[in-house]
Amino acid sequence: MSTETTMKAALLDAPDADFRLAEIARPVAGEGQLLVRIAASGVNPLDTKIRAGKAAHARHPLPAVLGIDMAGIVEAVGPGVSGFRRGDEVYGMTGGVGGVQGSLAEFAAVDARLIAPKPHNFSMREAAALPLIAITAWEGLVDRAQVRSGQRVLVIGGGGGVGHIAVQIAKAMGADVYAVDSAGKADFLGSLGATPIDRATGTVGDYVATYTDGKGFDVVYDTAGGTGLDNAFQAVGRFGHVVSALGWGTHALAPLSFKAASYSGVFTLLPLLTGEGREHHGKIMHEVTKLAESGKLVPKLDDRRFGLVDVAETHALIENKQANGKLVIDIA
Repeated sequence: MSTETTMKAALLDAPDADFRLAEIARPVAGEGQLLVRIAASGVNPLDTKIRAGKAAHARHPLPAVLGIDMAGIVEAVGPGVSGFRRGDEVYGMTGGVGGVQGSLAEFAAVDARLIAPKPHNFSMREAAALPLIAITAWEGLVDRAQVRSGQRVLVIGGGGGVGHIAVQIAKAMGADVYAVDSAGKADFLGSLGATPIDRATGTVGDYVATYTDGKGFDVVYDTAGGTGLDNAFQAVGRFGHVVSALGWGTHALAPLSFKAASYSGVFTLLPLLTGEGREHHGKIMHEVTKLAESGKLVPKLDDRRFGLVDVAETHALIENKQANGKLVIDIA
């Protein structure tokens, strides 16, 4: 039973171990922090890699509380924090890596710079689904590629977590959006305002010819990595911009170089891991709230409901590609 000084949390003791529901010390809001009563925790593929010990770029010393995304209610405001008060509904990408407590717990003391007001028209579950994927999409399209009205934007993996948000942000910025994914996601992508492209039909050259008269796309956002990034280099037009959230491995740059195109990588975890740029993440979340409240940004959620005792089940669903949208853990 939780007390004033303790809380329930899903603890991971070792890589690939089972999660353990435990009673641990409740944190206190320190300098620059908010104590948040967590209502919902978003589950990302990255969480499953951290749990398995396979994310060298996102190490989390164990035992630890995982969970990168959260939505909840401010319980207490620490020294030096302005702009928030007890009872505010907030959300953000606040922990679960680099030794910072994650959101699979009843409370978290979080850096106020990472937080924004929750969209008033969103449930806690919808809000908790957004931070990582929205920041990743925003950093690529807005910060790196400076997407603007009238551009042709291609999103590779457009039906995925980052992808479907990137599609909506590009549309909100006035771009003409195209999205590559499986044929089964065509209707969903069309409902977001994108022109769907079946990844199993034709070649990159075919859709470049069909949709850009052979000129290539102004901006290509690769959310898939691997061959997705190679395809992005083929699909971008002269003086265009390729962005990737999974720009790892070895890739031939010639297709990019011969078009005098640019490449940018997106590493969303940097502010959490280094402390540098946290204010910017908070600013992005404020912009995401505006888009959400104007009806221009809606995350796709898996309808199934899960609690703290079900974390392992959500990880298995992601690993087996059985999730139909973002999975969210209900905490409160």
